[in-house]
Amino acid sequence: MQVIRTEIADIKVIKPVIHRHGQKVSSNNMELTPHFVQDNHSLSTNKRIVRGFHFQIPPFSQAKLVRLIAGSIFDVAVDIRWGSPTFGRHVAVELSAAEWNQIWIPEGFAHGFWTLESNTEVLYKVNNYYPAEHDRGLFWNDRSLAIAWPGKASDAILSDKDRVQPMLVELLPYFLYFPPVLRVANSSS
Repeated sequence: MQVIRTEIADIKVIKPVIHRHGQKVSSNNMELTPHFVQDNHSLSTNKRIVRGFHFQIPPFSQAKLVRLIAGSIFDVAVDIRWGSPTFGRHVAVELSAAEWNQIWIPEGFAHGFWTLESNTEVLYKVNNYYPAEHDRGLFWNDRSLAIAWPGKASDAILSDKDRVQPMLVELLPYFLYFPPVLRVANSSS
């Protein structure tokens, strides 16, 4: 398995090694040790469906491991951690069932995607349960995010929920960023 760092260090793209019959299987330290509690499965029957941006707020915030079992998506994670040096920046990758690639999205990031094929199925593992009252969102096409979506906004197919999400400047500070040095100091107290 290959773990690839992205422009935002906390987000990782994961490329598993595909083992065919007769090949030797070996393990690799992935630097990720999540405890998953739930699998979510999303089916998008059309191309150009946009889902997101979604996230859960504390104490039910979620990290996600996203992969596809059919089709392909343009997948995006936006840093919404107040005080982060990458606040408001994003990582975008194309994920596909054919490539078997995945993306790790930690807590403190909003997640969304644009389907590139009909009948796309996204499977994502999460490390916390879903209570509806902790569900929040971010407007998918907020110009301040400067996301180069793979199609025109007028072609996007959106749910009613995703049409009315707040802009980044309207989000409450649900997640606060602590630099790694402060994380170590805070954990020893």
